[in-house]
Amino acid sequence: MSKSVRCISQDGTLTIMAVDSTDIVNKAQEIHGTSAVCSAALGRLLTAASLMGCALKGKDDTVTLRLNGGGPAGTVLAVSDSQGNVRGYVQEPVVEIPLNIKGKLDVAGAVGKEGFLTVIMDLGMKEPYVGQTPIISGEIAEDITAYYSISQQTPSVCALGVLVNPDLSIKAAGGFIIQLLPTAMDDTIDLVEKSIEGLEPISSLIDKGMTPEEICRHALKYFELDVLDGSSPEYKCYCSKERVEAALISTGRDELLAMAEEGDTEVCCQFCDKKYVFTPADIRKLAKN
Repeated sequence: MSKSVRCISQDGTLTIMAVDSTDIVNKAQEIHGTSAVCSAALGRLLTAASLMGCALKGKDDTVTLRLNGGGPAGTVLAVSDSQGNVRGYVQEPVVEIPLNIKGKLDVAGAVGKEGFLTVIMDLGMKEPYVGQTPIISGEIAEDITAYYSISQQTPSVCALGVLVNPDLSIKAAGGFIIQLLPTAMDDTIDLVEKSIEGLEPISSLIDKGMTPEEICRHALKYFELDVLDGSSPEYKCYCSKERVEAALISTGRDELLAMAEEGDTEVCCQFCDKKYVFTPADIRKLAKN
């Protein structure tokens, strides 16, 4: 079961959120049949979305992350609720490209660097908040850091990682986000930099068995931390036949009648791959609504 935790420094200068998202990314890989590099790309974005979701205040708030850098993987998308439960997909789930110059999965090569990270926060207002920043590296963690700096003027540090087994199952996945609060001074920044200098990759820490709380304390070893809250996020899709019916109705009566003439209509959920089949009679009934 995946675990997340949110902590604040005792001096009130920063917060850190961390999540072990191994089970979440494993579920995503099983659903979408992703190749190794696509598992790493989608897994990182799902992890980031889960962390950002846990920071939402309203019960029904959601955050959507969409990354499109023009790479062979196409669009990568992740959606989280306020408990950190996430769902997502990658447009082209199977991409095979060489390792990068460091001998690692080339996430940036799969995602691409010519595009934008779009963050959509539905906070129950009349219109959702939409922030968009250029992709910095395509490695995703750096792009999340840039989003916070540019769109929210919040100095942050983001680390994300996914280790993929030879059989394509997920060995370890997780991440953390450190954010400075308005009370932070220059010495706080210096201490954060000193803390994370030489820090092992987050996926390696999780592979060693460290919990999210232990990772928080390890990453910020020069700070005293208090736990604010925690959760057990999952890969969770909210699709239903009723929602699919509503989407079909929104296409309009003429379009529905045209569908009915073509035989059965099959709708597949992009997030969980569940299929909904509607007969011509079902479609004609929807056209009457």
